[in-house]
Amino acid sequence: MLLNLLLTLFLMFGTNTSNDHQELTLTVNNIPNSNGVIRVLLFQGPEGFPDQPKLAFQNASIKILNNTATHTFKNLPNGTYAISLFHDSQNTGKLRTNTFGIPKDGYGFSNNAASLVGAPSFEKAAFKLTKDVKHINIKLR
Repeated sequence: MLLNLLLTLFLMFGTNTSNDHQELTLTVNNIPNSNGVIRVLLFQGPEGFPDQPKLAFQNASIKILNNTATHTFKNLPNGTYAISLFHDSQNTGKLRTNTFGIPKDGYGFSNNAASLVGAPSFEKAAFKLTKDVKHINIKLR
């Protein structure tokens, strides 16, 4: 009897529920061509944002089809996130820039956040992932 009670409690409280973790679908549009891939970094906090892959919570390289790229991040805990991405048109793994550090390829951030100089802050790009937020669109700049 005690064993049945313990088993029931484990099944009720010891398993992960879908309310704790979500899927997030990212769609990137305004891609000028289908060369290369879209490189994406998903951050859970400001540390490393926007350009330190080793500090990202997850990352992805997304194929481009018809000038659009789509990816679904799975099993994400509810929380605050920010996304940075760029079009790696030559598939080098790096954002190509000119002599002045201005990107040669497109880039973008969640919330389509922008900044006059440099990348926007984590706070400008941050969004809350909950059961109601399941999709993010980013327009490549």
